[in-house]
Amino acid sequence: MNALLIYPEFPDTFWSFKYALNFLGKRAAQPPLGLMTVAALLPKTWEKRLVDVNVERLRDSDLDWADVVMLSGMHIQRDSLVAIVEQCRERGLPTVVGGPIASSLSAAELKADHVVVGEAEALIAGLARDLELGTAEPVYQAAERPEMSSSPLPDLSLIKMHRYSTMTVQYSRGCPFNCEFCDIIEIYGRRPRTKAVAQVLAELDQLRAAGWREAVFIVDDNFIGNKARARELCVALAEWRRQYRTNFDFNTEASLNLADDPELMQLMKEAGFVSVFLGIETPDESGLIASNKLQNTRRSLLESVATIQSYGIQVMGGFILGFDTDGDDIFDRMVEFIQKSGIPIAMVGLLQAMPGTQLFRRLWKEGRILDAGHGDNTGDKLNFLPSMDAAKLLEGYRSVLKRIYSCEAYYERVKLYLSRTQPRPGERKSGERRTRQRWLTKGNARAFVTSIIRQGVFGQQRWSYWKFLLTVATRYRHCVGAAMTLAVMGYHFQVMTGRLSGGEDSSAAPSAMEKPLPAETGGEAR
Repeated sequence: MNALLIYPEFPDTFWSFKYALNFLGKRAAQPPLGLMTVAALLPKTWEKRLVDVNVERLRDSDLDWADVVMLSGMHIQRDSLVAIVEQCRERGLPTVVGGPIASSLSAAELKADHVVVGEAEALIAGLARDLELGTAEPVYQAAERPEMSSSPLPDLSLIKMHRYSTMTVQYSRGCPFNCEFCDIIEIYGRRPRTKAVAQVLAELDQLRAAGWREAVFIVDDNFIGNKARARELCVALAEWRRQYRTNFDFNTEASLNLADDPELMQLMKEAGFVSVFLGIETPDESGLIASNKLQNTRRSLLESVATIQSYGIQVMGGFILGFDTDGDDIFDRMVEFIQKSGIPIAMVGLLQAMPGTQLFRRLWKEGRILDAGHGDNTGDKLNFLPSMDAAKLLEGYRSVLKRIYSCEAYYERVKLYLSRTQPRPGERKSGERRTRQRWLTKGNARAFVTSIIRQGVFGQQRWSYWKFLLTVATRYRHCVGAAMTLAVMGYHFQVMTGRLSGGEDSSAAPSAMEKPLPAETGGEAR
């Protein structure tokens, strides 16, 4: 059979990083790791193609070639996914939908012929057999959560690696915590399941053999969900980097209790981790308690962030507005906290009650659910009735974005972060050498030149930009690469803030210079 795997489009949001990626000549942040893994599970006798519509067009010739279309995605990709399913239906092509979206929406809402609910490792062989025989069932439900040892090497041959800024490796699934609003624990469970170290190294070897030399995102639900295993992996990653003398940088997601473990932070630093995304959510402890985010309580959030940053690990923070406990002062408190934290990339979103979560079930019982939601927490729509007046909540949310992503406020956070990453005694010389080495790449040279032109020459806040660069050149020469990367990232957030605020002027505005590059029409190998 000819299996066409399709990854639906992401809408334009803070999370898309669209306007930052354009500086690098990239089209998407990460490849569709789930579909690449599914492809590796399909029968070896099947022919496979993968089309990620975030980086290339879905062509009629692809659909003409296919015997079955398999799609995977998240809730935020719903509109694109359903449109592709309907396009396939018009052609009489059978469709299979899986991924996180299949755990939050019904088969009827997805409109697919076949839906896979849960993790697919144990299901694929039976599904493939039934598809070949023409006897496939409408719904396939995973009976249990598989161990990660059953997950194969993803099929890298199906993607165009150069179109992505970051490659991805999954080390674990699941999170031990029990946050009310989180769908991760509902889909993947609260017992972290990890791959063996040898599996992870095999995936890195595969990336290296394919020519990849840039960043790798460890796309775990919580990298430190099992701290003992995380330590073991970090030791192995450090040795792997030394063996191959590689500058692979690692990014991941974790919980704030990372700050309680100096040994693990040092091991992560030695392993090459340069950033970690943390769900901080709110500076209001009553909101953390009400949402069962207890791991963030009984501590100074600001001190915890600063501790992690002191190991040279950039903290990216997730924040939420719209908790029942939010008072009228929450917007000022949120801005004050973010500025004091030195978190440049502060992803502030509106609370979403995702289907299948404890929050959705509670609000449903209270008669407060409006719809199943859209998965985009950075838009201007709520899928539930908040305790605060909805208009006030939306107005306050926009005010937070405007304040934290003004050029002055953003650059102040970047400088605060850089000041906390000063090399320890004995580290400066090697740190400077590594920074220079990382910036001697074609992609970074392009980003630097584009940044100078777009932000320093034509940018509406070019004086703030040049003042920032002067400070970096005189005080933070040890991390010029990080500073320039964050300057470029800031451009994306400023453009998106302008759009969400109802105008284009938040210090940067998109122009013809930054439109996505057209997809090639030539016969580039998949």
